[in-house]
Amino acid sequence: MKNNRDLHYRLLRFAKKMLGICKSLPKIPECEAIRKQLAKSATSVGANYEKADGALTKKNFVNKIGISRKEAKEVKFWLRTIAGVFIRQDEIVADIREAEEIIRILSAILIKCGVRPWR
Repeated sequence: MKNNRDLHYRLLRFAKKMLGICKSLPKIPECEAIRKQLAKSATSVGANYEKADGALTKKNFVNKIGISRKEAKEVKFWLRTIAGVFIRQDEIVADIREAEEIIRILSAILIKCGVRPWR
């Protein structure tokens, strides 16, 4: 990653991709909760990263990065939940990988700040 702007754009692209997946889920009752949670967590990853970028203190920065990481882990959970059930596994594997990479990036930021993420 060249600079933090690259991560801003990457998280924005990720959120938009997840919203597209939400839109493509079948319009059945079983998908409503998943659609809502996936949309909320996916957009929260980037939103909290943006908040971290504007943080006034290190404590606030670390807090927002931590929230962003937790939300990315939730996105990964929802993607794994719908894979092979509502969306073909091969169509979503790259998105799961992207969520994992985002989690690793955010974990590395926390470690650089002296915080050891739990798992």
